[in-house]
Amino acid sequence: MGLNMKKMREKYAALKNRSGGSKGNFWRPQDGEQTIRIVPTADGDPFKDFWFHYNLGKEPGFLSPKKNFGEEDPLNDFIRMLYKGGTEDEIKMAKSLNARQRFFAPVVVRGEEDQGVRIWGFGKQAYEKILNLVLNPDYGDITDVSDGHDLVVKYGKPPGAQFPQTDITPRPRKTPLVADSARAKEMVDGVPDFKDLFTRKTPSEVQAILDEFLLSEQDAEEVSSETTKYSNKATDVDKAFGELL
Repeated sequence: MGLNMKKMREKYAALKNRSGGSKGNFWRPQDGEQTIRIVPTADGDPFKDFWFHYNLGKEPGFLSPKKNFGEEDPLNDFIRMLYKGGTEDEIKMAKSLNARQRFFAPVVVRGEEDQGVRIWGFGKQAYEKILNLVLNPDYGDITDVSDGHDLVVKYGKPPGAQFPQTDITPRPRKTPLVADSARAKEMVDGVPDFKDLFTRKTPSEVQAILDEFLLSEQDAEEVSSETTKYSNKATDVDKAFGELL
């Protein structure tokens, strides 16, 4: 009996989709315009949000145990302690370590349909723009597989702006997700489980990350202190030579 190639392809697609947040499953817009289509999900809500901690040493960002799951969170406790401290530096650090909300949706990128469904992560402003389109009765269900709307994403940093901006406009003409209905179903079925996109860290793992961060901060302060001390000594020497001359 030969291999069931259809089943093999399904298994391969499932493996790709459950790869724990590999960069190949994610999409981020490049400078300029790109057209995407938001893919519907079985629960009727293709938009998911998660809270992440950033700026903690070399960590690129990780899920907040407290904000996402209501779990014990040493970092959250540390942030609250910083706010209670009340000094300018403590509050500044607390703000930099606060969990930040990010939104995610499954999309198909036009011209790259062969790459299947990918996950687009975006901020609050882009999320509000998309929700306005979703709730606009003139468009209906923009994610409809056979009668929805593509979205044009214009991304870039305008002249004089400090950060890139995302503008989102719908294509006026309704179109199918893809022409082949079987392929469309395959794409919808292939939307990854959002719970598997990111690795959850235990409270003890978060504590270890926090400890390493605090140690590195302490080392940085000591280096800064020594540099200041040396700089002050150099200034005193220069002053002494000035008086001598």
